[in-house]
Amino acid sequence: MVDKHTKGRVARLIPIIEPLRPLIIRRLQATRGDPDARLYTGPRGGRISTAVLRDATHWDDVTRDLGYEHLRRHDLRHTGLTWMADAGILPHILKEIAGHRLITTTQRYFHPDVLRILEAGQALTHHLEKLQRDGQITRRW
Repeated sequence: MVDKHTKGRVARLIPIIEPLRPLIIRRLQATRGDPDARLYTGPRGGRISTAVLRDATHWDDVTRDLGYEHLRRHDLRHTGLTWMADAGILPHILKEIAGHRLITTTQRYFHPDVLRILEAGQALTHHLEKLQRDGQITRRW
């Protein structure tokens, strides 16, 4: 399915998580095979603009009520890419999903949480202990 041109004007594949698959299949069936149909439309049947999305989701009200006035919709893109990185998806794949030209741009989207940083320290500890047990390092670091 192709809707509008991306910012970089390059078509790309995006993954769909399994819980969304039935919803998307229902929407595709509703298009009755029309190649020009959109998966979702705005209130007047056209493309969903940023303003329409903000209003339809009551973004400003929801974020205010939750105490996250600082949260922007684009922050969800950062969250999604971080979750995919945490799931073990390789950076060069994430670069393609995000539609970035440079991997350094994609890397700016990764924001590991404290638990992941602590796990990295534990993983290094276990690795060094294994090296020591295997005689590959001879003294305690």
